Amino acid sequence: MRSISRVADVSINTVTKLLVDAGEACAQIHDETVRGVEAKQVQCDEIWSFCYAKNRNVETAKSAPVGSGDVWTWTAIDAESKLILSWYCGDRSANSADALMSDLRDRVSERIQLTTDGYHVYLKAVRKAFGREVDYAQLVKVYGESPDGGRYSPGQCIGAHKERVVGNPKAKNVNTSHVERQNLTMRMSMRRFTRLTNGFSKKLDNHMHALALYFVFYNFCRIHKTLSVSPAMAANITDKLWTLEDIAEWIENAKPATKRGTYKKNA
Repeated sequence: MRSISRVADVSINTVTKLLVDAGEACAQIHDETVRGVEAKQVQCDEIWSFCYAKNRNVETAKSAPVGSGDVWTWTAIDAESKLILSWYCGDRSANSADALMSDLRDRVSERIQLTTDGYHVYLKAVRKAFGREVDYAQLVKVYGESPDGGRYSPGQCIGAHKERVVGNPKAKNVNTSHVERQNLTMRMSMRRFTRLTNGFSKKLDNHMHALALYFVFYNFCRIHKTLSVSPAMAANITDKLWTLEDIAEWIENAKPATKRGTYKKNA
């Protein structure tokens, strides 16, 4: 944001206000347009980031604002159109899983096959949102020691097994590859998600505004290489590729929108 303020020769406050306006408008765009999606295969996952300070450092941080600490972004993606159907920004609790699944249920128009990882909070959340009107399975991965023993190196995946939970999910479609690839795209596309830098969010509201802007750009303005169209076009939500001018026009006409998520301290 400071780089943009220097390049454009405007105040950092001007850039911040534009981010807020864009975030609120994009939250409204997603809420109003991503409805009645004819998705068949949906994958869900959550990705970690932090705001102001990591959880372990919040107590000793100077003037840490409300919302400081670990922040998890929960996403649901249509495996065929690559459309981000739903997203939620909060902690890693059952309440956040409930919020994601409840929102996802309201955005799809037919019975879906749903896949998540083995995180236990998904079980109750899916049952609460969909009941038995879903074909749901978990891909449970088994991890061993990190191969190099590094502090930031993930554990090595040494196996995985598929577990049917509800309905009759097709075994060949039980995977989380698309949503995990989307997590990588998020880390590569947003400075706020880059590890071991000072580019992290300093304020939770701005973090969610940036997420709202990213998801609308990804869904409507960015051509997916495999599909040769945007995910929104592939999902028949729109018949054209949006430009940033379209988003800017929506910002001008947007009404105040509800933020896509709330933050609750980890227990």
